[in-house]
Amino acid sequence: MVREQFKNEVLPLRNRLLTYARRLLGDAAEAEDIVQEVYVKLWHMRGELPSCNSIKALSVQITKNLCLNRMKQRRDRIRETLDGRAVLSEEPEPDVALEQKDTVEQVMRMIDGLPDLQRAILRMRHLDGLEVEEIAELTGSNPEAVRMNLSRARKKVKEQFFKMQQL
Repeated sequence: MVREQFKNEVLPLRNRLLTYARRLLGDAAEAEDIVQEVYVKLWHMRGELPSCNSIKALSVQITKNLCLNRMKQRRDRIRETLDGRAVLSEEPEPDVALEQKDTVEQVMRMIDGLPDLQRAILRMRHLDGLEVEEIAELTGSNPEAVRMNLSRARKKVKEQFFKMQQL
């Protein structure tokens, strides 16, 4: 693969990879670093890319793996506790972890309660990382309708979540 081919086929994936990395890591700066690493890896693999079935799928997989490695490094870093002892994990306390797990399960149930189209669009956007235009293609609708359904779904989940928090 020559430089022009690489520019035309790989560089346009930047926004998708950046969005995916940002969702996994929760940090824009780290996501930028990951995407740069992905491009370096792909550049080194450029001779093998023409035989690849999907450069897009390969790019997403490399991004995912690099993000998972980064999260593992983060978790394994040594941090100091209040009394100065070294601890090898940054995992939350069991009670906090249980509360977080319960909250996630409740939100997932709220999402499951949405109308079919809103649920599908919300999942495609936030769990699968698809862009609005891609969702519109898959659902056979226009981007404005996708945005409207996405907005309604988010609003309904948000309202239910805040209502649940007040109880």
